[in-house]
Amino acid sequence: MDEMKVSRRGALGIAGAAAGAALVPAAAEAAAKKAGAKGKPVIDFATKIDFKDPKWTRDTYARLDADVAPGKEKCGWIRGKIFGVRDNEPVRPLMNVEGFSFVRINRQADGSWRRLLREIVFYRDINTNEILKEWDNPYTGERVRVVPIANDPFNFTISEFVPEPPSYGGLQTAKREPKPFLQDWQWGPEGTMILNTGIDMMYPNALQPDKWPRESSGFMNRVSEQFIYVVKKEDVENPYLTHIPHTGSWSRVTPWLPWMLMGQAPGHMNYFTHFSTIPDGIAGLPKDLAAAARAMDEKWLHAPETDYGPSLSSLENYAREQKPAPVPAGWAPPQPPAPRNPFAAK
Repeated sequence: MDEMKVSRRGALGIAGAAAGAALVPAAAEAAAKKAGAKGKPVIDFATKIDFKDPKWTRDTYARLDADVAPGKEKCGWIRGKIFGVRDNEPVRPLMNVEGFSFVRINRQADGSWRRLLREIVFYRDINTNEILKEWDNPYTGERVRVVPIANDPFNFTISEFVPEPPSYGGLQTAKREPKPFLQDWQWGPEGTMILNTGIDMMYPNALQPDKWPRESSGFMNRVSEQFIYVVKKEDVENPYLTHIPHTGSWSRVTPWLPWMLMGQAPGHMNYFTHFSTIPDGIAGLPKDLAAAARAMDEKWLHAPETDYGPSLSSLENYAREQKPAPVPAGWAPPQPPAPRNPFAAK
């Protein structure tokens, strides 16, 4: 769920969110000082704020994304809603979404950071909030089996240069010219800082229509993910704080999920979520969420300990782990309602 813009309004809202994000920095700082020798930081990283310095960007993003103290895991959590968007009808709330990730990060010889992450995300009933195993698709009238997002691993390197887009097992072939890693940081109110970051992609779909007629949204997969982080300036500048507490939002524009069995139906989905760090790890997660992950495999409650791959998205994993659904006789992708002129003569 972490990749590399978005505006945020309401100064009071930002300040309040940032205050809530400062979860336990004093305790984290005390632990870091204790671990260090003679009160020195346990690991070196850039803390002098300079929006034009790629080393500062690299180290600050690493401290946001993970806990850079050797051997430490960080638990990140998201929660929000998913909406369906089709022509000629209101945007429709479809389900709630909630999940978490565990990440550890290792310093490389060149000063870069290699992050190792597992993430799992469940879908919840829009009314009862129960974790869904089946879902009644309002567009088709069909009950379908729900497949959670379960990515193991999703690793990449945070360096002084802008990362390449994820390859998704070789399907994404876009390349960038090397350029310094600088992000869209802004000053917020009352000692806060705001980071806007995101990625927009279009690449070949792992679920091609000829093999996956009911799951595939088409030959290409178009996805946009946008993030906002809100942090305290004093935390960013703190040389003892190996993880920067934060809160923020993640939004995603994506085709219909394959398990919805919508085929190439017109329309798309929007995710709107908020996220933060869970300092207590497993103990701080909702009990039913942790239990659902544990029922799949204990590994989801821990970050990878070694660097392996490939790093795939939920679509590539779906193509590897699932089978195409049967196509009923006469089936066709659901269509939005016809346009209607509300001012036409009756």
